Amino acid sequence: MTITSRKKLMASLREYKTAYAEEARYRDQFLKLLNDGSCFHRHHLPGHLTGSAWIVNNPGTKTLLIHHGKLNKWLQPGGHADGDENIFSVALREALEETGLKNLHPVIDAPFDIDIHLIPARVDFPEHLHFDVRFIFSASEFDEVQLSPESNQLQWFNIEFVPELVKHNTSILRMIEKTKVLFGSHQC
Repeated sequence: MTITSRKKLMASLREYKTAYAEEARYRDQFLKLLNDGSCFHRHHLPGHLTGSAWIVNNPGTKTLLIHHGKLNKWLQPGGHADGDENIFSVALREALEETGLKNLHPVIDAPFDIDIHLIPARVDFPEHLHFDVRFIFSASEFDEVQLSPESNQLQWFNIEFVPELVKHNTSILRMIEKTKVLFGSHQC
């Protein structure tokens, strides 16, 4: 089921299976948030929906990460829904804008990962939560990429080296583990 509406996202989350306890807890928090009419808008506090893209090469051995300018860390591309309730479309739009890739292909037709994380306060906005729905896409590591003004760097990494890069970012470590399971024997 392609996630094209709030109703479909809620149905998908109700069916979402995970082996990770934190994601099971997140699922209930997502469902509660989705009952609020303004949860897809960035002004909604204490948190709001975001969409992001975990981009891997076809064998699942590399991932494309951005070094986020404001947060000063390596992350998957993603961003605010800004009222768009088609969270899949949000993730795809952000991936295209932040990487310049032209050929992204969904690997599975459902959320790949869900996460709730704290965004620090800025001068113009308080500390808040991002309820992030992540989708997995494949792309060729040989396609041209283009750095977005929001990022410091954009680079493909062998997923075996990403844990050192992201230190204790458990959500990225979780997506690496899921990628290995999804691609199975294709891992190096």
